[in-house]
Amino acid sequence: MIHRLKYGNTNCFVIDGNNGCLMIDTDMPGTLNGLYRSLKEHEIAFKDIRFLVATHFHPDHIGLVSELMSKGIRLILLEEQIPFVHYADRIFERDGNISYEPIKEDTAMIVSCSKSRELLTALGFDGEIIYTPSHSMDSISLIMDDGTCFAGDLEPIEYLEAYENNELKNDWDKIMEHNPRKVYFSHRNEIIFG
Repeated sequence: MIHRLKYGNTNCFVIDGNNGCLMIDTDMPGTLNGLYRSLKEHEIAFKDIRFLVATHFHPDHIGLVSELMSKGIRLILLEEQIPFVHYADRIFERDGNISYEPIKEDTAMIVSCSKSRELLTALGFDGEIIYTPSHSMDSISLIMDDGTCFAGDLEPIEYLEAYENNELKNDWDKIMEHNPRKVYFSHRNEIIFG
């Protein structure tokens, strides 16, 4: 089952697996109480969230990662994302009103996209993570075997004609190879195919 949690500006998602739930993105720092309320509305026990993946490391996607890791949730970090884990640190430092703890990547489960299927299977999820860097160099998409895709801030496929950005086309080509049924985004409504 897929749960869309909207407790800030970003669509965050929780998907059920065989050994607990996987959360996708976390919104900004300071939204933990909103997360708790949203989980309660969706009848999800916090203790059931065991894993977390960030579609990329912009502030509105990773604000709660450290807090959730300190509560026992395991971050799945893609090797392709490692150089960008601390991208938001300077942004949060400049805002004196935000309490933010930098992510400790050495405690994450680090895997390459090419090995992500093996890890996800071991964790109880049928799918894989692919590298889709047209939005940012650390962007990934999670594609489940049932045709569900979580694409973060990837521009929708309808925008291809307006873009001369070959990377966007490359990203969509990679996603379409997996025959997606429904694509969820962080800041817009989902797209249904077929």
